[in-house]
Amino acid sequence: MGGKLHARSHGEALLAVFNQYFEQGLFLLDEPEAALSPMRQMTLLTQLYELAASNQAQFIIATHSPILMAYPGAEILSFGGGAIRRVEYEETEHVRVSRDFLDAPARYLQHLMPKPEENR
Repeated sequence: MGGKLHARSHGEALLAVFNQYFEQGLFLLDEPEAALSPMRQMTLLTQLYELAASNQAQFIIATHSPILMAYPGAEILSFGGGAIRRVEYEETEHVRVSRDFLDAPARYLQHLMPKPEENR
């Protein structure tokens, strides 16, 4: 399978590894969504759910993805401000910023990318 993985994109290779090698155990994942589109993050979410439902796999995931954080029953811990605390999904910075941006991208873009005439 190694050669086949190299023929795939980073994200597709990650999903293939999940399908073929993740069966039982405790898995520590650092930003597994990094190479995945939002639709493929939902595929990963489904795979995580199916593996956890078997009661043979557990996951600890460091993520910035509001999609992965939406996992039903997930315990979300925030490591900000020098303390570790449990937070609700809606309280996470990633959910709030993503929602705010998607609701009004122009509001953010006007601060991030001033119009060319404003740069002169």
